[in-house]
Amino acid sequence: MTVATHPEGRRSPSSADDTRHGIMHRTKRRLTSPWATIAAIIIAVIWTIPTFGLFVSSFRPAADITTSGWWTAFVQPVFTVQNYIDTLNFNDTITVGQSFLNSLTISIPATIFPIVLALLAAYAFTWMRFRGRDTLFILVFALQVVPLQMALVPLLSLYTNGVSAFGQQVFTGLNLGYATSSYAEVWISHSIFALPLAIFILHNSISAIPNDVIEAATMDGAGHAQMFLRIVLPLSTPAIASFAIFQFLWVWNDLLVATIFAPGANAPITKLLTDLSGTYGQQWYLLSAGTFLAIIVPLIVFFLLQRFFVRGLLAGATKG
Repeated sequence: MTVATHPEGRRSPSSADDTRHGIMHRTKRRLTSPWATIAAIIIAVIWTIPTFGLFVSSFRPAADITTSGWWTAFVQPVFTVQNYIDTLNFNDTITVGQSFLNSLTISIPATIFPIVLALLAAYAFTWMRFRGRDTLFILVFALQVVPLQMALVPLLSLYTNGVSAFGQQVFTGLNLGYATSSYAEVWISHSIFALPLAIFILHNSISAIPNDVIEAATMDGAGHAQMFLRIVLPLSTPAIASFAIFQFLWVWNDLLVATIFAPGANAPITKLLTDLSGTYGQQWYLLSAGTFLAIIVPLIVFFLLQRFFVRGLLAGATKG
């Protein structure tokens, strides 16, 4: 087989395209082989069994849950919705409805804020030229290895006492306390913890945009604001949706940050789940019903945005 080459000895664009398509075809064939399908099915079944068992337990009477395994329900099927009724009627510090609203109030802004900030930062790291750009990007990326727990106490002190410099109060704090109704602390905290990964993912997506597109827009007189809104933002939609799924699920399922920065009446659904079992764990059987009530919203979010999920994860993986 002959390969067309340029005078310099390099392969022609058509030959490079053929090679790329050949690699993609072989990779697709390997991933869609019968063995890969069987392995995926086995993993999916193993992964689903605990969730299915929890779902079955949520409809079993309390006496059956505490005395036998969930699989016995198929031998002696006795089901009830009393667990869900007791969970919905549970009222300790807050009700289930209030905790749902709190979780939405926390999760939606805590997903939007880091995405907006990360988009601006990722655009600057990709298409703006300034001194120390690469070094700063590496430092931001390296922040992912900092454990979240290390920042909790300093942030709590910052929100409560503020910052003083040279004997002057530079920042007075946000007056964090159990009597406050502000969600600012938890919004800021989740945004801080999410920014390094968000910038990295969105930077990969934005950097995959061909240079010719940006150069053409520049020659037509477009500024950074126009290029960001009309070119970068629409082309980055899959990556934005992909990170939005991750961030929303992380914030919705979070207990540590919410317990510290959103206590009392601002507590989310995860804090309510810890209270469902009672002071001494005597009502632990309610956790199965409470868990399935808590995953309704994340499931809705995932299924609404799932078509962007894989595309967003692979954004920037290949160029050319």
